[in-house]
Amino acid sequence: MRQNKILLAAIVAALAAPLGAQRTEAVRYGDFEHFTVRHITESKLLGGKQKTLYVIGPTDTLDGNDPYQYGLHTPWSSSNAYANVAGIAKGSNTMFPERRGNGYCARMDVMLERVQVFGVIDISVVVSGSIFLGRTLEPIRSTNDPYGYIDMGIPFTGKPRALMFDYKARISDKGIVTESNGFKLKEHAGKDAAMVFVFLQKRWEDADGNVYAKRIGTGYQRFGKTVSTWQNAYQLPIRYGDVTSEPWFKPYMGLMPEDGNPYCCQNSKGEMVEIQEVGWGGPADEPTHIIVMFSSSIQPAFWGTIGNALWVDNVKFVY
Repeated sequence: MRQNKILLAAIVAALAAPLGAQRTEAVRYGDFEHFTVRHITESKLLGGKQKTLYVIGPTDTLDGNDPYQYGLHTPWSSSNAYANVAGIAKGSNTMFPERRGNGYCARMDVMLERVQVFGVIDISVVVSGSIFLGRTLEPIRSTNDPYGYIDMGIPFTGKPRALMFDYKARISDKGIVTESNGFKLKEHAGKDAAMVFVFLQKRWEDADGNVYAKRIGTGYQRFGKTVSTWQNAYQLPIRYGDVTSEPWFKPYMGLMPEDGNPYCCQNSKGEMVEIQEVGWGGPADEPTHIIVMFSSSIQPAFWGTIGNALWVDNVKFVY
């Protein structure tokens, strides 16, 4: 009789369990409750002002023009960076914490950053806020190759079925995209959007230091309209294998660098090299790395719709 009761209790518990129950795993510092505050003093040539930069990571305050060692204390990096080009120090900040209820979230803006040289010469640059899993190799020494200082992705072996996060967005419907990388500012007809993507990769390196990868999993979404209220626990599905035949597939979701984004990583020799995706993974392939990126713009470097913004909070993996 006692065994029958135990069996009956087990059956009842099984029937009461929710179908499709999911497990979530928070990304470290993905609740955006902790930031390192950096105080950078820009060169006198640029006015000598102090610039505040934010790092998603341990709560701390750092004073001085020292490169931040991304990857040691946090898996996150962002568009915020310290540059020192030919001895001229400059800080850029397009991602910052914003109060949300009793806590914080991460806010990313598309901005036109204006700088005066000697107080006379005006330089205007379009900068777009973004956050991603990976590292920025500071200080930035050149503006000619903005992706060459970004080590995109982190080691990762899981196979989540979705990326979960809270978000809201402000997207202009004026149909104007601004281009400016210094002295010339141009406006083009076009539509900008915010975006999020997650790529799971199986990477390997050859004897010459070239890095290749198979795309194991893909999740990609663009936000082309304003969403003024928080969308909580939103889930971006991650699809495995070759997704080119899926009805939702778009060319920009394709293999790198065919999608136009020259994402890089640091090889075993310490060199920054382009990640070359050479094919789609199969069911037996296991990932070695994951790339997750949120951005307030889908445009290339120095392009974007001024005023667009993306807010993100509570980033998790769903299994």
